[in-house]
Amino acid sequence: MARKKKRSSSKYFFKIIFWLAFASVTAYYVVNYFTQSSDVFYPDFQIAIPRGYQIHGIDVSKYQNVINWKEVKAMDADGIKIGFAFIKATEGVGNVDNQFRRNWLKAGEQNIYKGAYHFFIAGKSGRRQAANFIEIVDLKNGDLPPVIDIEKTFGVSPAEIKKEVTEWLTVVQKYYGVRPVIYTNIDFYSKYLQDSFDDYPIWIAHYLQPVKPRIDHKWMFWQHSESGRVNGIKAPVDFNVFSGDSTDFKNLLIQ
Repeated sequence: MARKKKRSSSKYFFKIIFWLAFASVTAYYVVNYFTQSSDVFYPDFQIAIPRGYQIHGIDVSKYQNVINWKEVKAMDADGIKIGFAFIKATEGVGNVDNQFRRNWLKAGEQNIYKGAYHFFIAGKSGRRQAANFIEIVDLKNGDLPPVIDIEKTFGVSPAEIKKEVTEWLTVVQKYYGVRPVIYTNIDFYSKYLQDSFDDYPIWIAHYLQPVKPRIDHKWMFWQHSESGRVNGIKAPVDFNVFSGDSTDFKNLLIQ
């Protein structure tokens, strides 16, 4: 009986050693993850922001309501500032975002680098949609290139989508003298745009990724969150990073 008791004690002892070792290893990796993770949670912005990017920005539309751009410009969370803003201008063949003119003016007054985007309606004429954008948006030196936002098919075939998107890009590039940026999400890009618009800079939406979006094509902007908070904006707002440094960014601006 005494021998059996000794074996039981020994077995219990090794179990304790095993679980202590397991807990130590687990604690090490948990601490390592949170201290060396490739993104950092910023309480002021209420989102995690990926490390390794110098230039951060937002994109807005009427859904952010009336924006206090002075507060946007002044916000600084541990060195992270809003360096640029893409502002919705138009949609389809005749719609204009009802906050565009105010946003464009006020963002400019605060010397925030700004760009305008058009929400593309598949199935509508690309040329007419380009005309809508051109009529509303006056791009000047120091502004970002024009953007086409294409993320829904509206039941239109891939071939028709590519045809009309190409028309929009061609007309807009000819008018402004600069190559437009294509905004889309990972799923739409892989299904409808991949390998067809490789000459155009890509602004890709892909959320909850700690390092970069999962896309093989070189990208210029990455929309990494749709739920950030910014001083001066009451509604949640999309957050973006630019892929290069300050020199790359300035070279991108309309000259």
